[in-house]
Amino acid sequence: MEIEGNRYLPRLIDPSVELHLRAFGAVEITGTMWSGKTWTSRAHGKSRVTFDSKQTRELAEIDVDAVLKGEAPHIIDEWQEVPQVWDAVRNKVDEAGGKRGLFILTGSSRPAKGKTRHTGSGRIARLKMWPMTLSESGHSRKSVSLAGLFEKTFEPGPVETDLEQLAELACRGGWPAAVDLDSEAARIVPAQYLDALFAKEDDKAPGSERELRLFLQSLARNVGSAATLETLAKDMGLDDGGKVSDANTRRVSTFLDYFLGRYVVCDLHGWDAPIKSRSRLRTKPKYGFADPSLPAALLGAGPDTLMGNLQLFGQLFEELCLRDLRVYASTMSQAQLDPLRYYRDADGLEVDVIIELRDGRWGAIEVKLGANKADAGVRNLLRLKNKIAANPAARNPEPSFMLVLVGKTDYQYRTPEGVIVAPITELTA
Repeated sequence: MEIEGNRYLPRLIDPSVELHLRAFGAVEITGTMWSGKTWTSRAHGKSRVTFDSKQTRELAEIDVDAVLKGEAPHIIDEWQEVPQVWDAVRNKVDEAGGKRGLFILTGSSRPAKGKTRHTGSGRIARLKMWPMTLSESGHSRKSVSLAGLFEKTFEPGPVETDLEQLAELACRGGWPAAVDLDSEAARIVPAQYLDALFAKEDDKAPGSERELRLFLQSLARNVGSAATLETLAKDMGLDDGGKVSDANTRRVSTFLDYFLGRYVVCDLHGWDAPIKSRSRLRTKPKYGFADPSLPAALLGAGPDTLMGNLQLFGQLFEELCLRDLRVYASTMSQAQLDPLRYYRDADGLEVDVIIELRDGRWGAIEVKLGANKADAGVRNLLRLKNKIAANPAARNPEPSFMLVLVGKTDYQYRTPEGVIVAPITELTA
């Protein structure tokens, strides 16, 4: 498919967009800038208005109905720039008397609280979009399906993996505009993304460009560690002799909320596991990035840096896996809106990813850079399985699958205990 002479790369979200357009009057696609929301909406829409233009924004503020006119599905790009569009679209859907697929809204940030009066429930469906997965960019052989794992489907066998290629993929990221670029050109895209993000005129920004960058750099240094607001404040230098004031803690919280609202930072909540003692669970959110290339760019790390620092490589590899798993899980019909969780308890057991479906099925995933660390992942998964099984009141004591997701391995296989070991470059939805 082509859009204005440019080739459109199919995305895994496409079937969901089509399905929700058949079921609802409007569909909202949200996600970080440059993730491909506009192109995907144009692949499904018939007409379009964008609020990149000041004149268009001013027109919408004066007469919102003027920007709602167009052949359905009518795309309203970056609708949050004029928040009253949301309520206007909701009203148009109500007035249409049951017609479906009238509007597609895209947004790279959440509007300020109180700017919309209605939730849009039953009228506007919500979908979330991330940068491209390895499956979408052509860097996965797609021999292992996440949906298939829930159905007990898996084929073992030899595989080809390359750590240097993975380092390259982590640093260039999943930006659609960079898919056809050479390695050197692709690696400057995330840095330019950050420059554009910080330079964007935004009266809701809680600090200066320097402070915003400093916060994200601090988060990058602590990625995946469930760092506290106090830890981030200290890392930013907002402490006095090691003590952080309540005011500075609140300030760091506003930075975090700001980037969560722009879909740059992602939260990973703890799993409310069906075990005997809920008090033993640790469910404080962990924070990461929408794409592994962002922390890489913030830390000035290229592929050579990662190959020489396996600890950092492992952290960014986990970010890459989380990005892909979010997308793959979101395509499943039984997926929840926020499909990923992690597990941690007072006994020191931690499992990187839990995917629980609406029907109660769940799968557990450990992420390891190399298969030489797979045994540790297998042990963690089996410990978790035994803890869940120890609770006779658990809704679903048996996991649908247990997976150690690795970067480097010569084979994908199933252990005698039933744990699957497979590389991220074989995974798809």
